[in-house]
Amino acid sequence: MITTLGEALLPTPLSYSIDDRLKIPASIKFIPGEKRDGDLMFELAGPRSHLFFDPATTKVGIVTCGGLCPGLNNVIRSLFLELYFIYGVKEVTGFRYGYKGLDPANEIEPIQLTPNRIKNIHQQGGTILGTSRGPVNITAAVDNLIKLGINILFTIGGDGTQKGGFELFKEAQRKDYPLAVVGIPKTIDNDVPFVTRTFGYLTAVEESCKVIGNAHVEASSVENGISIVKLMGRNAGFIAVGATVANQDVNFVLIPEVPFSLYGETGFLSSLKKRILDRRHAVIVVAEGAGQDLLSQGEKQHDASGNIILNDIGTFLKMQIEKYFREEEIPVTIRYFDPSYSIRSCPANAEDSILCDLFARNAVHAGMAGKTGLVIGYLHDTFIHIPIEMLPKKTKNIDLSGWEWRAALAATGQQERFR
Repeated sequence: MITTLGEALLPTPLSYSIDDRLKIPASIKFIPGEKRDGDLMFELAGPRSHLFFDPATTKVGIVTCGGLCPGLNNVIRSLFLELYFIYGVKEVTGFRYGYKGLDPANEIEPIQLTPNRIKNIHQQGGTILGTSRGPVNITAAVDNLIKLGINILFTIGGDGTQKGGFELFKEAQRKDYPLAVVGIPKTIDNDVPFVTRTFGYLTAVEESCKVIGNAHVEASSVENGISIVKLMGRNAGFIAVGATVANQDVNFVLIPEVPFSLYGETGFLSSLKKRILDRRHAVIVVAEGAGQDLLSQGEKQHDASGNIILNDIGTFLKMQIEKYFREEEIPVTIRYFDPSYSIRSCPANAEDSILCDLFARNAVHAGMAGKTGLVIGYLHDTFIHIPIEMLPKKTKNIDLSGWEWRAALAATGQQERFR
């Protein structure tokens, strides 16, 4: 159930709207004739016939948090365009450097967004607002939003950002202040539940394919050449799998969802040896979260957002391959590629640019209608409203019986598991 700040009484300035009662089922798979008990339903996103906030007096804030991702500036720009030109909201504030910018104690002045300031930002990577990781003093942040008269806050970020948005929403409720908090999910890893595709993912796949192409050239240009490409994917291998299927020159893909062994007759290194002896070159794609159980396990360290700091599977794999082939007395040439930062900082491609625009405009519709404590989702090719508190209750990973993993296995020809 989506929380609303009160009854929406002001007619929308838009020429169209949707019925607020429309719902979208979480699952569209069913067997005809069988009862569908307890099917989760989501509110359909889109413009409502009546608004809670008067555009003439509404003040809006935007904040971007966490790691960079292609499309952040597109989202900022489309939020502004929808607010300013479609609804008539004239005061849009950009808070700098993530949630840090919400706390006056950090002395980071916000900026006022204008048509001229956002004119060409969609052609740039990164975020003009800056970003950061880590928590914020929730009480101080909400007090500052109240002082500034902010009515709607758009939080653009991943799970940590949306958890923070939920705390801001709850604190505003405790203070009895009508603040609409609307989240726009951001993760290049494409692992947000109830979101079929997050913005930045297809750009990452496209850019990864270019790197893999170069890696293939390097590996195939020498005898016994091996190229290792480490791609993003902390807990889910969507980028690694997507790039593998799109590129078609990958021979092995390793992802967090599938544990693997290095040694033994059916281990990874044995399979790699067979490939080298048969074809004289190999391309390996590994997601950053793969094989963490193989590395030394001391006390886990966490970053400012609370994420576990991963061990470097890429350099570990490179060293293990070097050691193995040296012991096997097979000379190899190894090239290692880690394009993570260059990929996440590039501008969004055309498909992601479209997705960014639609996420942003649907977020504006929700905020202006007085809906709060929600994240915009994208399910069954439809935009939906997700209560923020639902996100931590479900994870999204590669389905090992689904088409994506099956396509990756077919493209590489590798065995299902290296045991």
